[in-house]
Amino acid sequence: MDVRRVVTGHSVGGKAVFVSDELVAPVTLALLPGNEFHRLWGADSKVTFPDDGSRPSSEQYFPSVDGFRFGFFTIPPDGGAGAPPDLDINAAIAEFQEKLPGLAEHLETDHPGMHTTATIDYGIVISGEAILELDDREKVTLRPGDAYIQNGTRHRWSNKGDVPAVIAVTLLGAHHRTVA
Repeated sequence: MDVRRVVTGHSVGGKAVFVSDELVAPVTLALLPGNEFHRLWGADSKVTFPDDGSRPSSEQYFPSVDGFRFGFFTIPPDGGAGAPPDLDINAAIAEFQEKLPGLAEHLETDHPGMHTTATIDYGIVISGEAILELDDREKVTLRPGDAYIQNGTRHRWSNKGDVPAVIAVTLLGAHHRTVA
């Protein structure tokens, strides 16, 4: 799905104005079919108003300390199509690193999907059902309207439903004693 992003700012005279109104296509990956990442806004420095509505620099998927990200994350149903059998794994990994830089480095290779980040995450489920799993296989199912606050915890997402789960999420870069 494309998401409409409307951005406000200030004119030279200080008046509130609309500075952009556009559709943002999701980042999709051959390695993760059905997953969508909408990188809507973010910055890697202390927050200031971009009066002209220009998007601040936010190269890495996860924000640095004092940085933030805002977007949507779509989780396809578990057991979906999966990676195609003819997938060029090297090309898929290169695509992953190019389109979502810094994300792969946080994923645990021996526990697929598990990751820990130096962020405080605020999320709300928009549609579908998402399962948030923590250490020791503790899980909670989140449904539309459910919100979560995640404080730099090790986790992974899944979806036992039959429709994609869409989550609106804000990530705030924070100091973490065990994550760089």
